[in-house]
Amino acid sequence: MLNELIRQMTLKEKVGQLNQRLYGWQSYEKTAEGIQLTDYFKDEVKRWDSLGVIYGVFRSDPWSEKNLETGLSKEEAYQVSKMIQTYVAENTRLKIPVLLTEECPHGHQGIDSITTPTNYAAGASWNPNLYQAAQEIVAEELREKGAHVGLISTLDLCRDPRWGRTEESFSEDPYLAGEFTKAAVNGLQGQKSEQSLAGNRVLATLKHFAAQGSIMGGHNAAPVEIGERELKEIHLPMMQAGIDAGALMCMAAYNDIDGVPCHINQHLLTTLLRDEMGFEGAVMSDGCALDGVASQLGKAQTAALALKSGLDMSLWDNVYPYLEEAVLEGLLEEAELDQAVYRVLSLKEKVGLFAEAPEYNALTQAEKISRNVALAEESMVLLKNDGILPIDSDKTKRIALFGPHIDNIYHQLGDYTPYKNLDECINLTQGMAEAAQNRDLTYAMTRGSLISSEIEGGIEEALTIAETSDVLFVTLGGSSARDFSTEFDANGAALSGSNEMTSGENIDLADLAIPKPQMELLKALHQTGKPIVGIVIAGRPHLLTECLPYVNGLLLAGYPGQHGGRAVANVLFGATNPSGKLAISIPDANGQLPVYYNYRDTPFKKDYLDLAGQPKFTFGYGLSYTDFSLANTQVIKNETGWLVTGEITNIGECAGAEVVQVYAKKYSKDVLPRVKKLCGFDKIFLESGEIKAFEIQIENSELTDFDLTMNRRVFTDFKLQVEIRGDVQTFDCQN
Repeated sequence: MLNELIRQMTLKEKVGQLNQRLYGWQSYEKTAEGIQLTDYFKDEVKRWDSLGVIYGVFRSDPWSEKNLETGLSKEEAYQVSKMIQTYVAENTRLKIPVLLTEECPHGHQGIDSITTPTNYAAGASWNPNLYQAAQEIVAEELREKGAHVGLISTLDLCRDPRWGRTEESFSEDPYLAGEFTKAAVNGLQGQKSEQSLAGNRVLATLKHFAAQGSIMGGHNAAPVEIGERELKEIHLPMMQAGIDAGALMCMAAYNDIDGVPCHINQHLLTTLLRDEMGFEGAVMSDGCALDGVASQLGKAQTAALALKSGLDMSLWDNVYPYLEEAVLEGLLEEAELDQAVYRVLSLKEKVGLFAEAPEYNALTQAEKISRNVALAEESMVLLKNDGILPIDSDKTKRIALFGPHIDNIYHQLGDYTPYKNLDECINLTQGMAEAAQNRDLTYAMTRGSLISSEIEGGIEEALTIAETSDVLFVTLGGSSARDFSTEFDANGAALSGSNEMTSGENIDLADLAIPKPQMELLKALHQTGKPIVGIVIAGRPHLLTECLPYVNGLLLAGYPGQHGGRAVANVLFGATNPSGKLAISIPDANGQLPVYYNYRDTPFKKDYLDLAGQPKFTFGYGLSYTDFSLANTQVIKNETGWLVTGEITNIGECAGAEVVQVYAKKYSKDVLPRVKKLCGFDKIFLESGEIKAFEIQIENSELTDFDLTMNRRVFTDFKLQVEIRGDVQTFDCQN
């Protein structure tokens, strides 16, 4: 069917299928007479007598200028999607439906969508199954509006937290990030065995390919200075995990690799991605990326080179419209164009655009909220606790909340966030008030400080409230909240942040310290002598060493999503036991960066003359309100790898969860191995006193590296290290 359709298409119609030119929110306007399709949209349809893909019809944020009044509700979004498909069917020769793509890095960036914890938070849950359940919500909410593709960040490892997009990274570790990538694909697309994505499934576009998290100095879209071995060991495993799970789309990254931009990198997009890794889907460009390349090469030449390299569809650029010219000038064979068109049409077939969509059973709102709160709770990492947590409500009568995040919901949501109906969100003040009411406590609150600036009289007001309170809760960290003072580039990245924006795309930091006004508030409150619990709300690791002397407890919440206030309160009051583990190390000082755990094992001097070389809190760290022990641990060779077995006991007084972490060590002599390499884990929930047996299968595919000539090999002599907090056991292994 698809080949026959391509044979009927003109060159212009084919090029139309590969162009994603429209800023989708400009396709409609709301008038007194109702919602209308714009001439801007209609002219684009007429230009190609075809329309392949539209990005962001339902997007809502300050850049698109689509808010709760000017943007589309869930019902209006579905109406507009039908209007678009009907117009294309009635005004094009071949009546090929349009693929609608939407941003969903942590929930759909549209009105009436649930905003989940950002990846930086979710990765710390070490629970891919729970994350998958959250992505099922996202898929359903996209389909009920009429969209078919979700753009989701899964491929960017954080190797330098100065990078503003750290919040989009699951981890500094490729195996952990790969497990979350699988979960993203399974949650959005369903299992690989499913033949169709019609119904409540959407295509997952994994971004960004590849190595965007290793940019120079933490600068967004900066050069990447890594070799082939680092690329393959650290930055490709997430995409391989996605491919193995059935991913059908990915997005190229802005950066170069060894001087070649990813968008025209045939070695990356064809030799590695398709030939070696087995990807059979379509590759999308990032916004306006080809325009930068074309400024050097010319538009027709860039279009031809990108398509030959393996880039199938564009995004907003003024380069892929020149594909027609490239073919006519002999720069590109029409058969090469046909291959990309076939991939796009295959995606449309896969999501059921050429057939009637089936009915499906939707999740209830209560189910969605429950999943979102659970993910936020499990993402929280307890960094310090002198016994203050969980709060004993029998000994506490009045609590107080301070800090810039307590009543601004957007400070706990992250970048790429839509305008929210506030009555559908739970900020920290609301969550703590709910907890206080349930425990017959009183509470008071005042910000005391903004993110990066003082509030006149704010500290004085905070001190007055603190004097009559038993426990003080203080938020610390940053914000990715955009507003209408933010200036935007053509691709939507912030050129300059709002006054309160300290993180997000293009908001990179040289100094990861907690902003001075927040520290001044914390130090002033410490002078009252009241116990203080710090709550870190941020999209990246901040320097926390300075905070530690002033707090009795410290909880890392990341950006916990739109129901995060309830989740934070549940953890602080012990309704939920914190079970998160760091997925990205927290440095002790800026001068240590980068400070990831899995560096090469070579005998260099690890400490500086003036500073220790180790992070303050390393990858895998996280406290609990209870304790655990391991027993009878064994590693057994089997047909596909190694099986780690044993028993874990909750030896404390309350229920909780622990993550059993398995690392490979000392696995090579000719190529420098990493100090240790995560290759398996399991998160296990136990009641007080409960004993559970566990089995963790470590596949041979995870026990590999590359020899001196870059051929993949399975480890021969190596060690497996099994860890929980306070217990490390090492086993010698031979294949």
